[in-house]
Amino acid sequence: MMITSLKNIILSGGSISDEQVLALADYAGNPELREAAKEITQKLTSSAFDSCSIINARSGRCGENCKWCAQSSHYDTHCDVYDLVDENECMRAAKINKDAGVRRFSMVASGKATRGVALDKICSMLRRIKDEVGIFTCASLGLLSSDELQKLWDAGVRRYHCNLEAAPEFFSTLCTTHTVEDKIQTILAAKKIGFEICSGGIIGMGENMKQRAELAVALRRIDPVSIPVNILCPIKGTPLENAKPLSADEILDTLAIFRFAHPTLQIRFAGGRKHLTPDQQIEAMSIAVNGAIVGDLLTTVGSTIDSDRHLIEKTNLKW
Repeated sequence: MMITSLKNIILSGGSISDEQVLALADYAGNPELREAAKEITQKLTSSAFDSCSIINARSGRCGENCKWCAQSSHYDTHCDVYDLVDENECMRAAKINKDAGVRRFSMVASGKATRGVALDKICSMLRRIKDEVGIFTCASLGLLSSDELQKLWDAGVRRYHCNLEAAPEFFSTLCTTHTVEDKIQTILAAKKIGFEICSGGIIGMGENMKQRAELAVALRRIDPVSIPVNILCPIKGTPLENAKPLSADEILDTLAIFRFAHPTLQIRFAGGRKHLTPDQQIEAMSIAVNGAIVGDLLTTVGSTIDSDRHLIEKTNLKW
């Protein structure tokens, strides 16, 4: 059986090829796919659950035309619109998360790139958070230049987030104002400075299983330390508002393929896990997931930190 053969290659310290990852899409629905991924996760990944929280530092008025996004100015979604979040509010949110045992805190801003005065203000806030709160800081501020990324590094940020979102060819059907290659150039610039990379994508935007496997392969090029997996929450007013929801089986099989492609990395729940029941979320953790974005998300409600902690206590992972 191909699945067993590929699993054994990975467990013996080897790496399977991109072509072999893509071939796993043909095994979706085969129970052995998830069982093999569970064994890889159990033997090769950390039992420490990596939690992070985000604050929507600037909302709405984004000039990009990403079909899934409530913050795009191309669509009428009635999302919150505001400039930079108040610094005291940001500090308070960071402290609440630190006191709750959340490991990382990230500032996320709408728009293709955050630069100039806005970037300087965010860097100032992130420096204060690191120094006064003592929580690991991350940032997700769009397609930045090396000089702009250096400002974040100098502010103490050590992890940069930039999702590929979807396989390159499929992404071009979802957004025409920038490309996956644009994202990769920012990511490579961040890596050159020394940043760890957090990069993943969204599933459930009309792609098939093969295209989800193609995203897993594309992520190999940038070698992230963390892969957030979002499950689309259709937003009224966007072109994907009527997207067909993924089944639990599709989600769990996708996570299994991601684990084969990235045997040792953090694969984290991001938006949309409400599509899975608590028992299915526990199953996802045994298959691949060993981290999550906790608390409220950007434009949709996530889960509470307490509920996540209680869920994790039912697994072999440690908060």
